[in-house]
Amino acid sequence: MPVHPEAVIHPTAIVEDGAVVGPGCRIGPYCVLGPEVELARDVTLHSHVAVAGVTRIGAGTVIFPFASIGHAPQDLKYAGERVELVIGERNRIREHVTMSPGTAGGGGVTRVGDDNLFMMSTHVAHDCVVGSRVVMANNATLAGHCVVEDNVILGGLAAVHQFVRLGRGAMIGGLSGVVADVIPFGSVMGERAFLAGLNLVGLKRAKAERAQIHGLRNAFGEIFEGEGTLQDRARGAGERHAENPLVQEVVRFVVSETSRNFMSKLRIGVMLDTGGSGGGVGTRVIDVAFLHDVVSRHAREQWFPVPATSDNPSLLSHVPARWSYRRVTSEDELKAT
Repeated sequence: MPVHPEAVIHPTAIVEDGAVVGPGCRIGPYCVLGPEVELARDVTLHSHVAVAGVTRIGAGTVIFPFASIGHAPQDLKYAGERVELVIGERNRIREHVTMSPGTAGGGGVTRVGDDNLFMMSTHVAHDCVVGSRVVMANNATLAGHCVVEDNVILGGLAAVHQFVRLGRGAMIGGLSGVVADVIPFGSVMGERAFLAGLNLVGLKRAKAERAQIHGLRNAFGEIFEGEGTLQDRARGAGERHAENPLVQEVVRFVVSETSRNFMSKLRIGVMLDTGGSGGGVGTRVIDVAFLHDVVSRHAREQWFPVPATSDNPSLLSHVPARWSYRRVTSEDELKAT
């Protein structure tokens, strides 16, 4: 039976044919459930909750008034494909929270783990993967395709750029704009967030061993300071701290491939379409690739010489295959980036 006889449904609520409501569920006044919604046992929807699409909500989850769960993703490419939102158990989803299903281009599923707290007006966009025991304070937002690992805390009004990863136990300061990955146990803050150190308070709350925390602090300096590339420094720290699981987790995160990594080089393409001479015979204005070490703040330019040809050479020939697809289109946007 789609609606279990032990479920309590207010007479003003609308539960469309096909919806599954488990035992012990409580559906409050003026709630609306679409025909492909599934509620596990003991889910509570307070008044005016709207749940749509192919959405599954785990046992014991509580959703407060005016939350919008599972409606069409906010993506202009979405063309009505069958996509899903899967929410785990014992989540608390407060007033005006919005959660979108996935998109065809991102795998088709948005996933949320267990025991999370989503405070008022937080947003989980399409194709995100959120772990367990995550706290998103009021008005914090995740753009599409983000990965948030377990025990992350996002302060109020924090905004996370699309495709960004937040490592386990990371702390995101309030009002921070996070445009690149955050290492496990990292602490970031700022209008354009920068890596300020380790989330030592979170590590202590998680009852991490004192010796492991001390080793992680030492490894943090080894990874983000000194000579050589970041990946070489990270691998070296991993070898020196081979018995420390916290260090190993950070090293794996740093060396893994990603398109928006706090620790990797940030590549900004400037397309100079004005034409004209570049300053000498056989030369002209061409594309420029700027590389900037975001963590060390040791800014420097690296120039790629390209022979002059009849066609404007592609900037993509100078960057990795998994470069961010975000293209700078104007001087103003370059400043904002």
